[in-house]
Amino acid sequence: MIDVGSFDADILAIQGGQHRGGAMRILQGIIACATIAIASAATAAVKMGEPAPPFELTLIDGTKVRSTELRGQVVVLNFWATWCGPCKAELPLLDNYYRLRKPNGLRVFAVATEDSLPASKLKPLFAAMAIPSARRIKGPFAAMGALPTNYIIDRAGVVRYAKAGAFDLDDLNTLLVPLLREPAP
Repeated sequence: MIDVGSFDADILAIQGGQHRGGAMRILQGIIACATIAIASAATAAVKMGEPAPPFELTLIDGTKVRSTELRGQVVVLNFWATWCGPCKAELPLLDNYYRLRKPNGLRVFAVATEDSLPASKLKPLFAAMAIPSARRIKGPFAAMGALPTNYIIDRAGVVRYAKAGAFDLDDLNTLLVPLLREPAP
């Protein structure tokens, strides 16, 4: 709950040109709320059962991958962070699954969130993974308030799955195997 008296005092301190710790906390809170609102508005454009909005991934090596280039493949966009416990369990599972199912038309992209370690510190991990790692994504896809967040796009470019939460092997088989069996359009 916000202490209104403290809030008013901090606003007065800001208006008076003084800097207080409370004012900084208010500013940080406003920035955090704005970030959440932007992410929520962006992910609102991504709807299950509808065509995926266009996006462009910038991979760690600088290569760009556009959604139009992925047509005819089943795509998983996985948003994760180095500090996220469920992400640490899910990423090796996704990597192994990708290695097995890539010949069937599966593409998985691991998108590290901005609050993860710098890409330079993650290079050993990226070198060991078969999943391409992205440093950013342009378009409406983003983490959905929790990590990991996963999106699945079918061969026709339709969003079939969009949720926060880690996959297990049963989830991957249930969600992906039927899509991988569908013919490319």
